[in-house]
Amino acid sequence: MKIEEVKNTAKTQRISAHTHIKGLGLDENGNAIQFAAGLVGQEMAREAAGIVVDMIRSKKMSGRAILFAGPPGTGKTAIALAIAQELGNKVPFCPMVGSEVYSSEIKKTEVLMENFRRAIGLRIKETKEVYEGEVTELSPLETENPVGGYGKTVSHVVIGLKTAKGTKQLKLDPLIYESLQKEKVEVGDVIYIEANSGAVKRQGRSDNYATEFDLEAEEYVPLPKGDVHKKKEVIQDVTLHDLDVANAKPQGGQDIMSMMGQLMKPKKTEITDKLRKEINKVVNKYIDQGIAELVPGVLFIDEVHMLDIETFTYLHRALETAIAPIVIFATNRGQCVIRGAEDIISPHGVPLDLLDRLLIIKTLPYSRSEIEQIIKLRAVTEGLQLEDEALTVLSELGARTTLRYVVQLLTPASLAAKINGRSSIKKEDIEEVKRLFLDAKSSAKILTQQKDKFMK
Repeated sequence: MKIEEVKNTAKTQRISAHTHIKGLGLDENGNAIQFAAGLVGQEMAREAAGIVVDMIRSKKMSGRAILFAGPPGTGKTAIALAIAQELGNKVPFCPMVGSEVYSSEIKKTEVLMENFRRAIGLRIKETKEVYEGEVTELSPLETENPVGGYGKTVSHVVIGLKTAKGTKQLKLDPLIYESLQKEKVEVGDVIYIEANSGAVKRQGRSDNYATEFDLEAEEYVPLPKGDVHKKKEVIQDVTLHDLDVANAKPQGGQDIMSMMGQLMKPKKTEITDKLRKEINKVVNKYIDQGIAELVPGVLFIDEVHMLDIETFTYLHRALETAIAPIVIFATNRGQCVIRGAEDIISPHGVPLDLLDRLLIIKTLPYSRSEIEQIIKLRAVTEGLQLEDEALTVLSELGARTTLRYVVQLLTPASLAAKINGRSSIKKEDIEEVKRLFLDAKSSAKILTQQKDKFMK
């Protein structure tokens, strides 16, 4: 293999609509700073979201729901993502869109329940007995095959492990030898073997061998401290959905039919209610014993008006279960018909009995100065240079049209500037792309003026 052929695996940062959001931007008293952590304005909504974050952290919020309601482009999804950033990666955050429930393979209620379970975490703390050290010896002992024939079988394996404190020789089962082969363990590697399950984990090559080669693709680890046989606390974070999936998969046998079943891609199967109840029993037992801790996360359902009357009634039951996450809804609708019920008009397209359960946080349209700050922030995030005159034109255009429209004009304007031989975006670049790309209001105006030329 030639070095020249090796591609660089460094991740290129892909910029999305909410890349610039780093948190809610609150001070230590919970008051919103006008422009902080990538968020501009919406102080009331951000302060309300800050209280929600505190309630989630103190675990006093599970099974409750919040609704972000406001016109399009007022930062509802942005604030929900800021909540996720504030909670950190240890708290599960599961985003979905209302229309995701309409699948041809599984029921609507099943999609909802699956996402509910994804948003509930379980932190399992286990104290495991392990043998850890650098492999000094690895010798499999073979015996005649008891079934007969020419081949020999491994009867047991003798392995030597060394730590900074001492060495130990272990006699292992042949099944553990298979695990050692799978992990490609050889003399000089640092490994640990779990005493109860026999699971083998290779941690890397011992740093005593670091000078063996001038160039090597190995990860070197220091020689473990303490005894070879020790107790180690292992913390594992899983979601309830992970447990459901792990227990729903049938364990494949060795016969031809089960092998064929594993090879052929199975269709998405439903996880039964019975299985979930059994898993909940085990989870509750773990929690009572102090082995595990429940971490209620956040399920974010955007465009909630896309759900129908059946899914709304199911949400009632799901929110009332003993193990439930915090649910955040977002919608940009006013008074509209509830999907699946032609004659019921309700605020935000959500039934009144469910609205009664929700804490509603409103988001307001941005002012011209706030639009200017957001454009400036997006230009920095996308690595674009924007002149003051162009910024003023964009902010005035945003106040007349929409924030989303002017943010989307930034990249075409930068390309127009490059074609004209400039590195920064000027007023004339904005004017040029504004003529090329219409906003929704201008397009609607043309449709009204020329309605006789379009098909109905």
